[in-house]
Amino acid sequence: MPVTVLLVDDEPLVRAGLRAILDAQPDIEVVGEAADGASVVPLVRRLRPDVVAMDVRMPLLDGIEATRAVLKAVDSPPKILVVTTFENDEYVYQALRAGADGFLLKRSRPSEIVHAVRLVAEGETLLFPAAVRALAAEYGNRAARAVLERAALTEREEAVLRLMARGLTNVEIAAELIVGTETVKSHVSAILAKLGARDRTQAVITAYESGFVSPA
Repeated sequence: MPVTVLLVDDEPLVRAGLRAILDAQPDIEVVGEAADGASVVPLVRRLRPDVVAMDVRMPLLDGIEATRAVLKAVDSPPKILVVTTFENDEYVYQALRAGADGFLLKRSRPSEIVHAVRLVAEGETLLFPAAVRALAAEYGNRAARAVLERAALTEREEAVLRLMARGLTNVEIAAELIVGTETVKSHVSAILAKLGARDRTQAVITAYESGFVSPA
């Protein structure tokens, strides 16, 4: 089955470009489009896409509120990939904190766009560039530190979380630690459960905000 994608952007040219790139892939299918965030929830309920590629700055409802709305209103919500012009945009970071699974720059090469969609569809974390890691560190807070302290991660879980924060996939983490991929998956599941994180992105945000890993 192909990865199904819903495109949400107020610029028709951006939607057309993304559709052309994604529909050219045999394993990806664009199933719908929207020009504003207010249309997202009804379309997600009707089309059930695997991934929503969503602009962060839109009329009526921006990508942050649209992300919150989808996660609140839809059972088994899709992965949300925020599409933005600037990687250091605080809107992007707020969208990630609201539950988005990753973000994509509009100037990305076609191969990077395809890779990003496939990656988030598989539940992996997109590597946060330096600008976003710095924003995460700025938002450091006691709540995140308390969450990490209560989690009482094992030494191996801490090692896995550090590698997750670097953006490594399960396969890459397995190679780094010289263990099996299934073992890594078990560690990731345990980390998410202990941190109360919805997904890998939320776990990585907690790691940065708590100071467990630094943006260096």
